[in-house]
Amino acid sequence: MESSVIHPAWGRAPLGMTDGYSLEMTAKDIPALRAAAPRIAPETPIAITFLPNEMMDARIAAAAEVRALGFEPMPHLSARRITSHEELEQIVARTVAEAGVKRMFLVAGDPPVPAGPFADTMALLATGLFERHGIRAIGIAGHPEGHPWMTDGQCWEALEAKHAELESRGIATLIVTQFGFDAGPFLSWLRTLRARGLDVPVRIGVPGPAGVATLMRFAARCGVGASAGVMAKYGISLTRLIGSAGPDALVDQLGKELGPEHGPVRLHFYPFGGLEKTVDWINNYAARGR
Repeated sequence: MESSVIHPAWGRAPLGMTDGYSLEMTAKDIPALRAAAPRIAPETPIAITFLPNEMMDARIAAAAEVRALGFEPMPHLSARRITSHEELEQIVARTVAEAGVKRMFLVAGDPPVPAGPFADTMALLATGLFERHGIRAIGIAGHPEGHPWMTDGQCWEALEAKHAELESRGIATLIVTQFGFDAGPFLSWLRTLRARGLDVPVRIGVPGPAGVATLMRFAARCGVGASAGVMAKYGISLTRLIGSAGPDALVDQLGKELGPEHGPVRLHFYPFGGLEKTVDWINNYAARGR
């Protein structure tokens, strides 16, 4: 599938590392998104996470607000948290009707036991609901630093199977990675991805500026590598968990080392320190011409 299905910016050379970026948010972040909207490029993809304590109506309303503000909503669906086929169909149908959604992001989810009939992403795809409702692109997760419950081999097999399934259904594949603090694993993983014949667009997960303790908390929760050496590259000393840190060094290194062999790549920002703060960092970084 053409990468421009996923975002128009994929069809042209980037003006800089932050060109064509995407953002992540929750339904509770709508006030912050409204405040930041004038500083965000039109059509920016905005992923809306699937939190267990948020109701369906709130998620759909958030997607509709993202669309109304001129951005491209990409709601998350967590397979193991969906209780029935009827609930899934209602989510997809309403999100398309009320928010004009063209893409979604699918994950298995954290619960060890599914709440309904869907154990993983492939079970969601097998329903055929997405293509029937006009969804043109599906995001799937990439794990450059590995997955806590899967071997590297299993991770690659899962990515290849999902991509093949999406291709067979006429849906474009987008890979969005877990966030990280070190450019090395991202670059190595991208080379392997391309060597395995997966030429799909990838969004590299970048942590937005946040307090050091906050960044470490999210790293621990998500199983992200945060050794003393890695954090020193990022600009953080593990002996002094105070102050805040931004992704300048990480994005600089990606900008220096990314090349044609890494395929189509853009950045996806996780705003751990707040959505407005992340948007301001992006704009300041772009203005400095880094």
